[in-house]
Amino acid sequence: MEEDFNFDFSDDAQRSVERYEEMLRNQDQYFFDAHAFENIIDYYIEKNDPVKALQVTEYALNQHPYAAVFNVKQAHLYVATEQLELAFQALEKAEMLEASEPEIYVVRGNIYASLKRYNEALDNYQKALEMADSTDEILLQIAFVYEKMMDYESAIVYIKRSLEQNMENKDGLYELAFCYDILDKQEESIKFYQEYIDKDPYSYAAWYNLANSYHKLDLFEKAIDAYDYAILIKDDFASAYYNKGNALVQLDKFAEAIEVYKQTFEYEKPDADTYCAIGECYEKLERMDEARAYYKKSVKMDSTMADAWFGIGVTLNFEERYFESLHFYKKAIELDEENPDFWFAMADAYYKLGQMDQSAEAYEKVIEFNPIDVEAWLDYSTLLYELGKLREAADTISEAIKNNPDAAELYYRMVAYLFALGESDEALIYLETALVTDPDKHYILFEYLPQLQENGLILEVINKFMR
Repeated sequence: MEEDFNFDFSDDAQRSVERYEEMLRNQDQYFFDAHAFENIIDYYIEKNDPVKALQVTEYALNQHPYAAVFNVKQAHLYVATEQLELAFQALEKAEMLEASEPEIYVVRGNIYASLKRYNEALDNYQKALEMADSTDEILLQIAFVYEKMMDYESAIVYIKRSLEQNMENKDGLYELAFCYDILDKQEESIKFYQEYIDKDPYSYAAWYNLANSYHKLDLFEKAIDAYDYAILIKDDFASAYYNKGNALVQLDKFAEAIEVYKQTFEYEKPDADTYCAIGECYEKLERMDEARAYYKKSVKMDSTMADAWFGIGVTLNFEERYFESLHFYKKAIELDEENPDFWFAMADAYYKLGQMDQSAEAYEKVIEFNPIDVEAWLDYSTLLYELGKLREAADTISEAIKNNPDAAELYYRMVAYLFALGESDEALIYLETALVTDPDKHYILFEYLPQLQENGLILEVINKFMR
C-alpha cells in the first residue's frame, strides 16, 4: 500500500485508509463509521483521484444511507468528473435527508453558475446564506456571479460584506480591486483601501491594491510608497516589486527601476515580461548593448514577446543599423500586426534606407491603426512631398485634419503644401485656422518652407494674429 500521504493525516485517518484498501484487496466488506468514511474520501480527493473517491461514497452510502454528507461529497465529485446530471440527483437526495445543510445549495449554486444559469445560482446561494454559520465564502461566490452578469456594482456590495466577516480574505481584496478597475472608480477604490488599512495596517494585499489604484491615476510617487509598505510586510512579494518598477519607469527613474525589477528574481523565476521591461529601461538610458542582451533573454524565454523583438530592432536602429533593424521589426509585426508603433519604426527604417515605396506602405498602416498620430501623418506627407507627389501630400494632410481637427501643426503644414501648389487663397484660409488653433506654433511653417518668410501675404496675416 502507498504510504505517501499528501496532507497532515491523523493516525486514525491513516488506519482507516489502510483498512479500506485491505478490504478491497480481500474483496470483503468491513464496517466503517461515518467519520472514517469521510477521512477516506478526503484522502482520495487530496490525492486528486476523484474516481476512487466516488467509489468510496458508494460504500459509505450503503452503510450510512441517511448521512446526507455523503450525497453532498458525491455531488462534489460528480462535478469534478463533469457528470452534472448525477450531481443534481445526489443533491436532491441530500436535500430530502437534510434540507438545512447549506453545502447542498452552495454546490448546486456552483453548478448553475458554471452553466451560466445565473439567477438559479443566486437563488441557491441565498438559501445557503440563510442556513450557514460562516458566510464569507458564500458572499464571495455571489459576487463572482454578479461579475459574470457584468453587474459590478452589486459584486462590490457582496465582496465588502464578505470582507466585513473575514478581513484576511486576500481573494476578496483582489476581486474588489478588479471591480473598481472595470468601473474605473479608482478614487472610491483608494478610499476603501485606506479605510481597510486603518483597521488592518499589516494587510500587504490592501497596500498592494491601494498602490495599483494610485498607479492608475498616475499618482506614481504615492503608488511607490504603497508598494514599499506591501514589500515591507511581505518581502518576497514579487508582483509588488514588478509594479513598483513600472511606476519608477513612469517617473523616468530607469536605473532605479532596473534594480527593482531585478529584485523580483530573488523571489520568483525570471520571466519574459520582466526581462523585456529591464531591456526597455536600458534602452531609455541609451545603454544599447545591455538593452539588447535583456531583450534577447526575453525572446529566448518566450518567442511570442513582440515588444522584445521590437526592442532589439530599436537598439539596432539607434546604432544606425537600419537594415538589420528591419528583420526584428518584421518579427514584432508578425506577432502583433496592428501595432502602429511597430509599423512607424518600420516606415522610418525604410525611409532611412531610401526604400520609399516600402516606407509609404508602412506609413499607410500606421495611420490605418492609429489615425490620431499627428507625427505619422506629417512624416508620411513629407515622404510624398519629397517624391514630388505634392497633391497626394496635401490630400494626406486633409485626411489627417479630419481625424485631428485640433492639431495646429497639420494646418500649418497644409499652408506650406498649398503655397507650393500655387493655391495661395486656399492657403491663407488654412493659415487663419492654424493661427486661431495655436498662434505660437507659426514658426513650424518657416521651418518647413523657409522661403515663406519672404511672403508678404503670410506675414500680414500672422502679424494681425500676433498683435
